[in-house]
Amino acid sequence: MSQYVGAIDQGTTSTRFIVFGRRGDVVASAQLEHRQILPRPGWVEHDALEIWQNTQQVIETAMDRAGLRACDLAALGITNQRETTLLWDRHTGEPLHHALVWQDTRVAEAVAAYTRTGGPDRFREQTGLPLATYFSALKLQWLLREVPGARARAQAGDALFGTIDSWLLWNLTGATAGGLHLTDVSNASRTQLMNLSTLAWDPALLAAFDIPVACLPRIVPSSMVHGEITLARLAGVRIGGMLGDQHAALLGQTCLNPGEAKNTYGTGCFLLMNTGTRPVASQSGLLTTVAYQLGSDLPRYALEGSIAVTGALVQWLRDGLGLIKSSAEIEPLAREVADNGDVYFVPAFSGLYAPHWKASARGVIAGLTAYASRAHLARAALEATAYQTREVLAAMEKDSRTALAELRVDGGMVVNELLMQFQADILDVPVVRPLVTETTALGAAYAAGLAVGYWKDPEDLLANWQIARRWTPAMDAQQRSSLYRAWQKAVARSLDWVE
Repeated sequence: MSQYVGAIDQGTTSTRFIVFGRRGDVVASAQLEHRQILPRPGWVEHDALEIWQNTQQVIETAMDRAGLRACDLAALGITNQRETTLLWDRHTGEPLHHALVWQDTRVAEAVAAYTRTGGPDRFREQTGLPLATYFSALKLQWLLREVPGARARAQAGDALFGTIDSWLLWNLTGATAGGLHLTDVSNASRTQLMNLSTLAWDPALLAAFDIPVACLPRIVPSSMVHGEITLARLAGVRIGGMLGDQHAALLGQTCLNPGEAKNTYGTGCFLLMNTGTRPVASQSGLLTTVAYQLGSDLPRYALEGSIAVTGALVQWLRDGLGLIKSSAEIEPLAREVADNGDVYFVPAFSGLYAPHWKASARGVIAGLTAYASRAHLARAALEATAYQTREVLAAMEKDSRTALAELRVDGGMVVNELLMQFQADILDVPVVRPLVTETTALGAAYAAGLAVGYWKDPEDLLANWQIARRWTPAMDAQQRSSLYRAWQKAVARSLDWVE
């Protein structure tokens, strides 16, 4: 009997393959980074062939480390960076262009043009999303317009569109020899082309963005048997799960009931709250999205607050300013001072996402005096993540009319004790880190395992979730209020910098 479930976690900066046991424990893992291609300011691209090669390599490495064979895996799940947009040739398997990453802002002029003729929320009723450079529709429109011959090939069905889940599934299941061209409801909901109510590509949206339906993948539930892998090392293993990374983390954190929320601290920060079987329209600058769909069950929806720059700010302090030599140095440096020295860092490098949605904002460091040191800058950078999370959570509680009892956290930054305590302090809500922090990959594994009966039902998943650490608020209300007011002043300085 197959003992384990595998998960491909294809993220913005790296690709991982993790094998999980029945208790959600990590049996084996491997990880490889890929290049960040930056051809112009604001443009961010990935080489999809490099990602596919890395995917194959991490599978080999993790399986070898644990001495596993394909027959040891009951199923495999895929989770991926969302919105990142790719067109590839159905017959050769070659991408027509580098993938346009979710952070890429080259379609800013198109966003402005659509906004002028219908306002920023002209597609929000159907999609739950505002007009922004973030989503896939305008990125795909750019590829169809700018890549020679792309539109004709897409109209004929010879060029295929997909987010990275679709690209990996197609390659895993045969590629040019009959690879499956699918995407799940969670990833489809991030394209701005799927109708949240029908869970289908919307003809009016396709017409508005001028997207040919022939190039689009078929939309399927997040958890179901999609097909079998043909890749030699995993030949015959069933693919049973596909979810966007933040949706997978919500499932991995077992936020299965309305009002439960998680925050993932990675390159950016992504706070999602389960809102149940009905989409909740946001009046506060949040996104309404499909959380996941398990088989034939009704889909679950979520409110999401997306923050563009959190962990990426630490990387910038390391690589851009040379303030630290490794990301791990940020916490001890920040601990050298008792507070931020009245320094506030708003990392609006490519505008502000939720709840502001201001593409014209740019980063600022406010409150500088001669007293400020590199340690104050380090502390201000960490605190920026917590302040941005508070902004999003306040909007989420307003929209959902639900006060959060605790915030479940995951991602690379949750090892930072200083940040997690400050997060609890500035939210005035307990912050909880689970025993298994690889929740994104675990969520994909859960979706796949449920599809094949490895886990019987969602109740099995709840039994796996255990607390590793809890941080409780320890800041008085007056200090919390004062710090947050100063942060809001700094944000105001960052707005409308680009005219």
